[in-house]
Amino acid sequence: MSPSAEAVSDQDEAVTTAEDRPLPGGAGRRLLDRARRSHTLRGGLGAALMACVVFCLGGLMAGSYPLGSHTRNIVDLGNQYLPYHAYWRKMLLGGADGDMFVNWNSGFGSNFLGDFGTYLSSPFDLLVVLFPADRIELALYVITAAKITAAGAAMAVLLLRLRRGPWPVAAVLGAAYALSGWALDNGASVPMWLDGLLAFPLLCLVGEWARAGRRPVVGPLVVGLFWVANFYTAYMATIGAAIVLVVRLFTADEAGRRRLAGLLHATRGVLIGIGLAAPLVLVIYKATKVADPTPEVVFAPAAWADILARLLPATTSTATPALYIGTPALVLALTLPFNRAVATRVRVAWSACVCLVTLSLNWEPTHLIWHAGASPNGIPYRQTFVVCGLLLIAAWLSTADGLPALPALLGGAAVLAVLTLAAHGREVVDRWTYPSFAVALLLGALAAAAVLVARRYGVGARALPVAAVALLVLAQGGETAVTGMRVAELQLKEVSWTPRLGPAQQDMAAAVAAKDDWPASRTDPDNVPGGNDEMVVGGQGAEYYSSLTADDTSWMLSELGFGYYAKGRHPVSLANPVTDAIFSIGTRLHSTPIGPVRSDRLPRATTTSTTMAVPPLVTVRPDLRLAGTAQHWDDSAFANQEMVLGAKVYDRQAPIVRTDTAIGAATLSTTCTPGAQVYFWAPQYKGTAALGQGQPVGFDGHLPAVRSGMAAVGTVPASGAVQVALRFTGHLRLPEQSIGCLVKSRLDAAVSKLTATGATAVHVDGHTLSADLPAGSTGTAVVAVPRINGWRCSAGDGSATAAKKYLGLIAVPLDGKATSISCTFQPPGLKLGGAVGVAALVCLIATGWWYRRVAGNANRAGAPTV
Repeated sequence: MSPSAEAVSDQDEAVTTAEDRPLPGGAGRRLLDRARRSHTLRGGLGAALMACVVFCLGGLMAGSYPLGSHTRNIVDLGNQYLPYHAYWRKMLLGGADGDMFVNWNSGFGSNFLGDFGTYLSSPFDLLVVLFPADRIELALYVITAAKITAAGAAMAVLLLRLRRGPWPVAAVLGAAYALSGWALDNGASVPMWLDGLLAFPLLCLVGEWARAGRRPVVGPLVVGLFWVANFYTAYMATIGAAIVLVVRLFTADEAGRRRLAGLLHATRGVLIGIGLAAPLVLVIYKATKVADPTPEVVFAPAAWADILARLLPATTSTATPALYIGTPALVLALTLPFNRAVATRVRVAWSACVCLVTLSLNWEPTHLIWHAGASPNGIPYRQTFVVCGLLLIAAWLSTADGLPALPALLGGAAVLAVLTLAAHGREVVDRWTYPSFAVALLLGALAAAAVLVARRYGVGARALPVAAVALLVLAQGGETAVTGMRVAELQLKEVSWTPRLGPAQQDMAAAVAAKDDWPASRTDPDNVPGGNDEMVVGGQGAEYYSSLTADDTSWMLSELGFGYYAKGRHPVSLANPVTDAIFSIGTRLHSTPIGPVRSDRLPRATTTSTTMAVPPLVTVRPDLRLAGTAQHWDDSAFANQEMVLGAKVYDRQAPIVRTDTAIGAATLSTTCTPGAQVYFWAPQYKGTAALGQGQPVGFDGHLPAVRSGMAAVGTVPASGAVQVALRFTGHLRLPEQSIGCLVKSRLDAAVSKLTATGATAVHVDGHTLSADLPAGSTGTAVVAVPRINGWRCSAGDGSATAAKKYLGLIAVPLDGKATSISCTFQPPGLKLGGAVGVAALVCLIATGWWYRRVAGNANRAGAPTV
């Protein structure tokens, strides 16, 4: 279980038992302070070392990159976080097309500051600049390991601050927190959440400073740092730290006035800290409000038996909270209610705190409080790291003064037995669960026996406690390494993944760089395996996956025939000449995989390109007047494309006749101009479509999660007869116009006209786009950029106003005098957030000045300062 204080040096014992002694003055006090700092430093370093080694060992045993050949890029780790870090590296080193406000690579122009605050604002993310462009996966792994390492050290420091005790035990418990089930099962695959894992113990330390009236400036800065790093989990960590502070104030032997002062100090520090983070937090908040809405999620509480099973090792699930902290640590936590060596008020308060917070995980009102009022899509127990932290605080309070007595150990073991029996047979229990649990329990029992023998019989007073520490480290670390291994293996087996970055992406990046002509025209790398392709390989296409994908962008692209994943927040590229002309995509590249895509091999592909003449990024529509113009989407994506382009380019075809030929099969028949390109569009369709005897084209629509994009199925034969054979699953739902026949000569004429009247030059400088127009241009300038909130435009020397919109694109009215337009993007919420941030900074400076003045007056009066 745990060695007693005898496991540390004599100096450490003196530090451990000196907490309540009157502090000596002068040199004696300095020596004691130095000893305490050394004690705490050793605990933090020990926890950091153990957390880092065990985390890497689990990956090594699983064969995961970079310690093995299998990809780590599961779900959004590969589709979102990896590409964002690749783009962040380019941004920091000066190779990105945009700046901190606008990302021109994704979604035809997106709000980057909001994405930065959501995915990249952690100081740890700056480490990407230390790695070459082809080692972004390694960089992300190092960032993940560094956050876990830091969280272990922070928790160990917090434990030693809450109560002095043997630093090796604090180190083991700190590492247990950093490698909790939540960190391994959730945090390691969503690395920005790991900032919350680090925030919780450090915000608890801020609460301790507030209680003592210390560090009035550093405290708010710590709060602000973590609200900037990841405000989502920082919000949860702040709630958790507030709970810890309340319990600490309740259990402290202090006067009521001092407790109230500590609470007010903490409140002030948190409010100032959040205010300092407001310039970024309000940008994210505003972007969230206009993001593509996902279907409302109704919280469904998990069965308590399943929740209890997550306390055991080697379990994984997105539907239950990952509560694992290691069997030895769990036993120590369960001894607290039975440990009479701990003050009754402390035992009762902390035991009740752990129970109540655990219950709050599974009750909808408190679930909504934890998640800021909205039940999230995906993992529903994102606050679980706070419960893990509270369990480890309980374990420490029961162990800091030495191994609990035998009755307390037996009480904790009995509760553990009940929990284990309740979890028996649950689906999350793995074949490795009980063997690793039994081995860890046995090693922990041997460690406890060694301490009890040394304590009772006085033999091996030094050797046995040292052996106990070694057994504790082996039990906790070994079980956690096995858990990390199984979590990695099961995730790769049970959830979606993307291959590692390799030659396929490198070849595509080289091809994009060779063809890039931005901003004269766009280059679209199409859909490389993974998501957010342009962030990795370059280009300026539609591909974009973010929690903040603007509803305006997603809706416009859907109406034009684009497909999407993630319920609208992941629009994908569309290979269609009409939309290429609308968005000025002059070069489209294509990637064809060579061989099957495997988790343990680098992907390879052949890269080809298609170049076509397209209008400039800014076109002039002389006959378009925004005032009084009805802007309504049609039910047909083909008609919508024609409206945005401003020309009729599809056949006015004969009616489409549907013939059901068999179960799961149908034929669509119509007539079109011979030689026209046939496109099939059915957003909800799941199956294949083939023109005549041509190659079937796959579609994978299942709304609301996935929307099928429009796709070419062949060329109209000389007879003009079009027959599209469908093979599908489920119910066949088709729009009224599911077939469109594109006549290339009409599209060429439309492109020529738009090019002749369009911008003569287009310039992009960070978040500003400007264009030179032919003299006498009238009507409306249409910019091939989604009109999301934040764009302001002007024509000629006119003043900038909020950008107008034409069917989802930026539009600027022209009066015939202006020969240029200019549009600038400012993320909504930045101005208000900046004002709040300045006010918070003033409050912080005033707070520091006041404390310095009070301290100076106290020193001059010869009185002790608080």
